[in-house]
Amino acid sequence: MKRLILMRHAKSDWSTGGADHQRPLNKRGRNSAKALGDWLRAQGLAPDQALCSSATRTRETLALLDLEVGTRYEDRLYHAGPVAMLKCLSEAEGDTVIMVGHNPGIAEFADELMATPPRHPRFADYPTGATLVADFEIDDWSALEPGTGTATGFVIPRELLEESEA
Repeated sequence: MKRLILMRHAKSDWSTGGADHQRPLNKRGRNSAKALGDWLRAQGLAPDQALCSSATRTRETLALLDLEVGTRYEDRLYHAGPVAMLKCLSEAEGDTVIMVGHNPGIAEFADELMATPPRHPRFADYPTGATLVADFEIDDWSALEPGTGTATGFVIPRELLEESEA
């Protein structure tokens, strides 16, 4: 079995101007990324490989998760669509892989991978920080086929932050 943790980067800061690739996270995004890392650890979800877009906001999101994981930063994941994401994932070597990317590609990829989408009102639009956990009955990522994933979790940062404030 292989497990994929598919995460959209946390909320970025549009006030900084400059190039899109260098846009950092804002305060809410930093808090969300930390909460997502806490959630992953609480769920016992420890990836053994990370595939991350080379953009600043995805790199910061991954760093703030505070996971001990070997990472490949991939230029091809910057604003990638499902075909590029599948190609990148097919080369993965870990049993549990976290992939951090961007919309709209990540939402499309998540939808294409699932046999049945998770019952969550925000799955279709995949807001910033949205995280899907999906299992695949394969021995090697190169065997991954669309429509074969089983969703075992889906969360958005707002839910986690609301829980911590309650």
